[in-house]
Amino acid sequence: MLGDISKAEKIYIACGHTDIRKSIDGLAAIVQRNFQLNPFQNSLFLFCGRRRDRIKALYWEGDGFVLLYKRLENGSFQWPMNAEAVRSISYQEFRWLLEGLSIDQPKAVRKIKIDICI
Repeated sequence: MLGDISKAEKIYIACGHTDIRKSIDGLAAIVQRNFQLNPFQNSLFLFCGRRRDRIKALYWEGDGFVLLYKRLENGSFQWPMNAEAVRSISYQEFRWLLEGLSIDQPKAVRKIKIDICI
């Protein structure tokens, strides 16, 4: 199905700004060269422009890339501008981002990973 990003196993966000004029090939090159990740893996890659009112999402569907584009009419995305080049985020953080919230919610209850050795 065209643009069914719910099947993505991981979501990666490119921190800072990206030249949003880039096409599929340009964004795939950023994923490979700058982040050393495979753009053909089952992952969603998110990019944001300088004004933070537009994002692009790149997703490989198995037979071709899907490029999604969202422009806010009012407001801006709370995009992380720290020094990290790429960051993996959860579906919850992705929803927060699209709702105009920061992905670093200070009061959010985080899941704990427990390793049990028997």
